[in-house]
Amino acid sequence: MPEVPDAQTVQTTQSVQTTQNTETRSVPLFLDCDTGVDDALAIAWLAAAPGVDLVGVGAVSGNIAAATGARNTLDLLAMLGLPDVPVHLGAHDFLDHPFTGGAPHVHGADGTGGVPLPRAATELSGVHAAQALVDAAHEHAGELRVLAIGPLTNVALALEIDPDLPRLVRELTIMGGAAMAPGNVTPVAEANIHNDPLAAARVVEAGFDLMVIGLDVTMHQRFEEEHRQALLAAGTPVTRVLGEVLEFYYAFYAQRFGRPCSVLHDPLAAAVATGDVVPSLAPRVPVVVDSTEGPGRGQTIADLRGLYHGFPDSPPVGPGVARVALEIDGDFGAVLLERLLTL
Repeated sequence: MPEVPDAQTVQTTQSVQTTQNTETRSVPLFLDCDTGVDDALAIAWLAAAPGVDLVGVGAVSGNIAAATGARNTLDLLAMLGLPDVPVHLGAHDFLDHPFTGGAPHVHGADGTGGVPLPRAATELSGVHAAQALVDAAHEHAGELRVLAIGPLTNVALALEIDPDLPRLVRELTIMGGAAMAPGNVTPVAEANIHNDPLAAARVVEAGFDLMVIGLDVTMHQRFEEEHRQALLAAGTPVTRVLGEVLEFYYAFYAQRFGRPCSVLHDPLAAAVATGDVVPSLAPRVPVVVDSTEGPGRGQTIADLRGLYHGFPDSPPVGPGVARVALEIDGDFGAVLLERLLTL
């Protein structure tokens, strides 16, 4: 899996900027998620991604309660032919406040838009998600990639267990934040960061090699009704379920865009984490997360003043620094559909 540069353009016939995984060996990846609809698409992407060894999945509250998301993850992994991937239950409540119910109006009360998933025979591991992340980082020291597409509570708890985690992890990719775009739960805050801004602040300050995939790019990459119909028409058990699950999600975004469609928050972050999609602009800049109780709570404040000079100064990897994706060109929806149709 290649390193993702700060800004690079690699064109394909699908017109989205992508790069091919050229390494033949498996690359270990740990996923932390709050499995709702777009998380399901991200898990499907990872299952179909060549060269990715999904070594574990942690569940955190966010879209839905952690326990419900963990059950959804077990069932999805079994459907995708990955029943042996361990799923670890993580934090139900956030670092400084309780979980209050999530986003049933977006993902449905069950996280899958009311579509029942075939129940897997597998059950949760007995290891907390934070400990499982630490264990995986030690087992794959210097090689493990971490993808966090929910609130960052479990990652922050893992840092409490082992503050050396950033040195052990090769790269952390998160879906969260809004640098120049408006927020989606407040004028300035994106949902994953807003759910647990204290955790996000600690993760950003920890010194990971950090890539932030936020609303600046995810709101511009969409699945349309034609994509959903193509999934349904493919007729495999996986594509049929994904197509059905998307219907509820589409209804929510129809209120935002005036037509049934969905944005692609989590699968886009997954595609960047696997090295298949490369942001055309992702400068490494200082970042602060507002964890106060004021109107800016949950805001990701990125220092983008270098924009007007083409970001000539890139600080080294370290505390309070992240690569922030600002542009991803082309149509990721088409790329995602092609990948899902292989399942």
